[in-house]
Amino acid sequence: MPESRNAILISGPAGQLETVINLPAGDARALALVAHPHPLYGGTLDNKVTQTLASTFVQMGCVAARMNFRGVGASEGLHDHGKGETEDWLAVHEYLRAYYPDIPLFLAGFSFGAYVQSEVARHLPCRKLILVGPAVGTCPMGPVNPQDTLVIHGEMDDTIPLQHVLDWARPQDLPVLVIPGADHFFHRRLHLIRTWVTLGCHFG
Repeated sequence: MPESRNAILISGPAGQLETVINLPAGDARALALVAHPHPLYGGTLDNKVTQTLASTFVQMGCVAARMNFRGVGASEGLHDHGKGETEDWLAVHEYLRAYYPDIPLFLAGFSFGAYVQSEVARHLPCRKLILVGPAVGTCPMGPVNPQDTLVIHGEMDDTIPLQHVLDWARPQDLPVLVIPGADHFFHRRLHLIRTWVTLGCHFG
């Protein structure tokens, strides 16, 4: 396993995938896969929300992996509107399971990354699915399991309006945690993401 914070290349269906793996100080309690926002609008694994999610998981004792989507950074391939990106995460997960076969899985994503992780969750059972600013209305977000999902959205999000998320969540009886005053990128509200992810995730 590479050292913490070093970028590595993992083989995916369409080529190499640039992945950063952050390791906890002690034994790994869980594995967390963290997906960044839309690659065609500047999204990378260095996005602040994505970094906040990853560092939160590391502080909780998890191995946290962030992957650049196809065509971003050193990742090969072309943007595939979520389908190929889902397959890429499955490849990264398979790679990591060779090192961490038996620990729980958390899936987390921001914006377009939340959509992708909701698709990954259809293939991989996870302890908790964390959707931050999910791209409802811009991506075909399907239903999720309310008991296993934490949705966090900004009250003042003008990229993905809160009403769109509530309309998606309502027929699922899916609670939505609304951060007052937060925009889509949670400027000056990142600490609240950290707080609620920590409270919302468990290991047993």
